[in-house]
Amino acid sequence: QWFIDSCKKIKYMFPKAHAAAYVTAALRIGYFKVYYPLAYYAAHFSVRAEELDAAPLVKGEEGIVNKMKELSQRPDVTTRFEKEYTHLEVAYEMVLRGYGFLAPDLYKSDATKFLPEGDNLRLPFTSVAGLGLSAAESIVEARKEAPFRTIDDLTERTRLNGTLLEKLAELGTLAGMPQSDQISLFDL
Repeated sequence: QWFIDSCKKIKYMFPKAHAAAYVTAALRIGYFKVYYPLAYYAAHFSVRAEELDAAPLVKGEEGIVNKMKELSQRPDVTTRFEKEYTHLEVAYEMVLRGYGFLAPDLYKSDATKFLPEGDNLRLPFTSVAGLGLSAAESIVEARKEAPFRTIDDLTERTRLNGTLLEKLAELGTLAGMPQSDQISLFDL
């Protein structure tokens, strides 16, 4: 009788179907993590890792560990930092399993999705700190029209500012791209 009275007082009871759905989802996740790890990590980061910054990921294990230490020593722990730390733990696990991250590429990266490429994940444009969705989408749209000739051309055709260009240059995304089409007589 006590059990029946308790059930009448409880507003919501977790149904068996709901529990079964959670278990099957966990099995699917586990299966992909074991047998298709790169697809699992690509999906995980694409869906959940909005707080993740490309800079430490490109540096590999050392960069990830250093960023985790930096976050763990912060006195002002916020939800954003907790999420970033959790995603860094997953990235660290991925790197320890022999996979890596590739810097964003002007022609290969997606605006928001982490893309498998060999044994690595190509970082999206939104993984660059400060580079928002509209700027990332502007790069994807502009590259469909024509290849970028110079950094000045990239700036004119996208929504990138000087700070974002510096961050892309630091990641190696702009390597080998000239600043402008103009030729200096003094460089000859």
